Amino acid sequence: MMLEIKDLHAVVDGKEILKGLTLSMKAGEVHAIMGPNGSGKSTLSYVLAGREGYEVTSGSITYDGHDLLTMKTEERAAKGVFLAMQYPVEIPGVTTLTFLKTALNAQRRARGENELDAMNVLKFVRQKATALQVTEEMLKRALNVGFSGGEKKRLEILQLSLFEPKLAILDETDSGLDIDALKLVAEGVNALRTPQRGMLVITHYQRLLNYIVPDRVHVLAGGRIVAEGGKELALELEAEGYANIAREPA
Repeated sequence: MMLEIKDLHAVVDGKEILKGLTLSMKAGEVHAIMGPNGSGKSTLSYVLAGREGYEVTSGSITYDGHDLLTMKTEERAAKGVFLAMQYPVEIPGVTTLTFLKTALNAQRRARGENELDAMNVLKFVRQKATALQVTEEMLKRALNVGFSGGEKKRLEILQLSLFEPKLAILDETDSGLDIDALKLVAEGVNALRTPQRGMLVITHYQRLLNYIVPDRVHVLAGGRIVAEGGKELALELEAEGYANIAREPA
């Protein structure tokens, strides 16, 4: 298994959010996590990425044969864990291209690869950016500052394309996107599906899964996985809602 989560409990600000979550995923698979607001979806993504303030109180996470919980955030990134955030952070004073160059070369160093100089970074970024309609003007602007929701999400997928992680976690990538932007982002994600890469797609709605078709769907409610199935489960949720299938366990 690329990712194996067993009986995971996690606390945020003194409140238990994840209450015994268990999930496993093989390399090459795309799994969707669906669930109502407050079910723990974003908490799961932050725990996997190693965000501060998200305390695991019990359970285990094994990633690519390693104990993920013993790794610092930067170690996880170096090992190929990537989080596309629901609300990408704005960083005034740092241009998008500078950020991409710094992050890309940090990844290359971690893999034992040679760093790229500024000209080769620009060439590589331009090559990847075209398909996602990330413009030269966006690359020159401060990271995410003044970007629309669609621009921010396209930039997240550009990072995914550049960094080539083993495990990509997409936290509500469809949030705030119109249908054209959604299709563009989905095309970018689908282009990155490989037998070596696992993807965990966290979403509220089935519509994203019309374009990024998952191998497995998990329903998260009350901090636990309460239902699992194939892509047809997402259609069932779209038709019937979460009321019956996602009752919080006692």
